[in-house]
Amino acid sequence: MAGELQMATQRSTMFTVLLHHATASKAGMNVTDAQCVNALSLDGPQTPGQLAQLMGITTGGAITAVIDRLEKAGYVRRTRDPDDRRRVIVELVEENVARFGRYFEPIGRMFRERLDGYSDEQIAFLLRWIRENNAAMPGIIEEIRNLP
Repeated sequence: MAGELQMATQRSTMFTVLLHHATASKAGMNVTDAQCVNALSLDGPQTPGQLAQLMGITTGGAITAVIDRLEKAGYVRRTRDPDDRRRVIVELVEENVARFGRYFEPIGRMFRERLDGYSDEQIAFLLRWIRENNAAMPGIIEEIRNLP
């Protein structure tokens, strides 16, 4: 049964990647840019270095190009850190992010419909499973990045 769960999770991951390609494409973005928008939606304003580390890209030209594209599209703005004016903070332009968010409405609807059939205890179990996996994932990603 554990093997079946692993295969089902692998398939779910594949579909998640395909979903993100489809939504990014509809929004006229690449997946890295879209995931930067997602990260800012989930975790709030961040420095370019924080975004670069999360995305696994360089802190120089690569993240600057991402932020430039997102700023030009109206999804983000650069602001100065009020405590250290030398530091740049990247934040969402909330009213424009709603354009991107609408591409996730079908998955949100399907997700809510599926959850309607589960008890609070079952949802609590699923929530614990997802939270534990999410907590482990940054370490797993770093481990994979460090493989030869």
